[in-house]
Amino acid sequence: MAKAATQGPAAGDKAPAFDLPADGGGSVSLESLRGRKVVLYFYPRDDTSGCTKEAIGFTEAAGAFDAAGAVVLGVSKDTVAKHDKFVAKHGLKVRLLSDAEGNTCEDYGVWVEKSMYGKTYMGIERATFLIDGEGTVRQAWRKVKVPGHVEAVLEAVKSL
Repeated sequence: MAKAATQGPAAGDKAPAFDLPADGGGSVSLESLRGRKVVLYFYPRDDTSGCTKEAIGFTEAAGAFDAAGAVVLGVSKDTVAKHDKFVAKHGLKVRLLSDAEGNTCEDYGVWVEKSMYGKTYMGIERATFLIDGEGTVRQAWRKVKVPGHVEAVLEAVKSL
């Protein structure tokens, strides 16, 4: 069982490095994206209502993020096989990375204690990090609510 999360990076901090397997095969590392803006969003689980709405929102804005020089990456602890099914089912146009071991979730401080119906458990807190081309976190959104989030992130990307 993974340990509870650290605080995670804030604006101005160096973004923790990652190299994770991606949907469709291969892997993606922060280092391989040097020079590009990166929107790294963490979500609890593939094919749940909020996570699906968020992924579809980022997909619908994929062209605008691309035009602004940003790559959008979603991260959860789901397997690559689950990601592949999620992408195919909803026609997603964002890369999904599998952090099955949870190390990247811990590095970004999103592996937290949650509570539902009086039970506590460990899970991924919905969060997004905007990382500049030099690998510095420029903005961090914690405890994200899906409505309006994609638009807020896009505005921040355009202002970089």
